[in-house]
Amino acid sequence: MAEAIDSLPREFRIHIRNVAVLVEDVPPDQVPPDPRKHRRLRLGIFDGVPLTKRSFVWESEPSHIVLYQKNIEAVCANDDEVREKIRSTVIHEFGHYFGMTEEQLKDV
Repeated sequence: MAEAIDSLPREFRIHIRNVAVLVEDVPPDQVPPDPRKHRRLRLGIFDGVPLTKRSFVWESEPSHIVLYQKNIEAVCANDDEVREKIRSTVIHEFGHYFGMTEEQLKDV
C-alpha cells in the first residue's frame, strides 16, 4: 500500500493531510456473492470531506480510505495484478479526496 501512495505524483502527495488508509476484508454491507449473478465488487471507498468542500476550520475527524482486500484479491489472478489493482484503487479514492467525481476519475 505504501508503494501505491508513493506512486502518487509529488504535487498531490504534498497536499494530503489527515487521511488514514485502512485495509478491511470486505465492506460491512456486502452480502455473500450469488454465483448466478455477476456483480461488481467494491474495492475501496473514501469516507470524509473532499478538499474542495473543506472550510478553513480544521476538520475534527480525519478522512479515511478503506481498501477491501478480499475483493481486490477476488478480481486479480496474481500478485502483480493485486499490486496494480491496489495502486489504481488508491489513486481512485485519493481522487475523491481531492474532490473528483466518478465521471472525472474515468479519465484518470
